[in-house]
Amino acid sequence: MKALRQLLRVSWTDKRSNDWVLQKAETKLHLLQDIKKRKLSFYGHVSRKEGSCMEKEIIQGTTPGQRRRGRPKTNWHDNIMEWTGLRLLRSVEDRRQW
Repeated sequence: MKALRQLLRVSWTDKRSNDWVLQKAETKLHLLQDIKKRKLSFYGHVSRKEGSCMEKEIIQGTTPGQRRRGRPKTNWHDNIMEWTGLRLLRSVEDRRQW
């Protein structure tokens, strides 16, 4: 937003909302899409590693121990399955499909 305000020469003291700045610049924020893209890319990279490494165990949630009380926290694996709709372990190994 700071960069857009500088390009449009709108001071931070002006009473202009971020929505106004985005409309004036004719753009949208793509933050969530960028985060999803990077998260999917990193997940695919780690999942293709051979053997059992620490990163792979942590992301896939296979670390030993007991779970905490209460509602389970959302983990990487759940996010990836929700976004892609794929059963992951086999589909990640095929890079073209991924």
